[in-house]
Amino acid sequence: MNAITAPSRIDTAPPPATGTGVLLVNLGTPSAPTAPAIRRYLREFLADRRVVDLPRLLWWPILYGFILPLRPRRLAHAYGAIWTERGSPLLAIGRDQQQGLQQRLGHRATVALAMRYGEPSVTTALAGLQAQGVTRLLVLPLYPQYSATTTASVLDAVFDACRPLRAVPELRTVNDYHDDAGYIAALADSVRHHWATHGRGDHLLLSFHSIPQRYEDAGDPYGRHCRQTAQRLAQLLDLPADRWSLSFQSRVGRAQWLSPYTDEYVTALAGRGVRRLDVICPGFAADCLETLEEVALRYAADFRRAGGEVLRYIPALNAEPAHLDALAALVERHLAGWPCGDPTGDF
Repeated sequence: MNAITAPSRIDTAPPPATGTGVLLVNLGTPSAPTAPAIRRYLREFLADRRVVDLPRLLWWPILYGFILPLRPRRLAHAYGAIWTERGSPLLAIGRDQQQGLQQRLGHRATVALAMRYGEPSVTTALAGLQAQGVTRLLVLPLYPQYSATTTASVLDAVFDACRPLRAVPELRTVNDYHDDAGYIAALADSVRHHWATHGRGDHLLLSFHSIPQRYEDAGDPYGRHCRQTAQRLAQLLDLPADRWSLSFQSRVGRAQWLSPYTDEYVTALAGRGVRRLDVICPGFAADCLETLEEVALRYAADFRRAGGEVLRYIPALNAEPAHLDALAALVERHLAGWPCGDPTGDF
């Protein structure tokens, strides 16, 4: 599976205006693997109250006094390790997903891509869709499991972008698709393909991005969605309970986050005698820093140092046909009842 190879036979010409648009939104990425670009990205990301809800008088000194001056330099090497000829993997894959979904929907809808932080921004993408005659908009955040830190933040950005408009498009939103049959089947297919190509590991670890525990305690359903996705996938793969497990990665700071923590868990599995560990990250619709560098490089090295032989990362669904087919089916269900696009642009 090639993580960032564009789908074949993609028609890149813009489709005729249909009146209906689909806006794909992912988290975002720095524009370059450099400290200044990373600093700009982190400033926007970490200033979002959905992401960090601490009082500003407490958070601003931490953000501007410690994180922004120091962390971008540390992250530049990590981003440099995954950067490609097409730039950021997340953005390159996002463009492939946009084109692949457009190919599948045809004249049914016009598909655009936005990033919650960085470019292309939600405001820019919305303006582009309106310029193409879109008056009905389905917003699809590419987060299978809902969290206020991700999905709700995307919706905030969409509503903020609509605030100054005189003609606000008719809006529908997809909150989550954590238990969607097509999504789960695509995950299972990717695992089976990995096993068929590389052999089956001793254990399958499903690693999801973590969030602070207090967010879940306050009612965020993210942890429950992750556990339901994991259970559905394990059932479809017919895995016994001792051959798979779930963990949470990418925690920051000293507060309690959803656990067990992936970095600690991979070393614990090595200590228990697991020699070949397969890891998949079902919450990531596209490969990015957290999968390609954190899991595939850093955690793999940690696993070997703890006595394991090899940690093999199973790529995200990216622009694989099964993933795009599942997203197209999901979109079609949410578009139900809206007029179908006509190649002439008439309704």
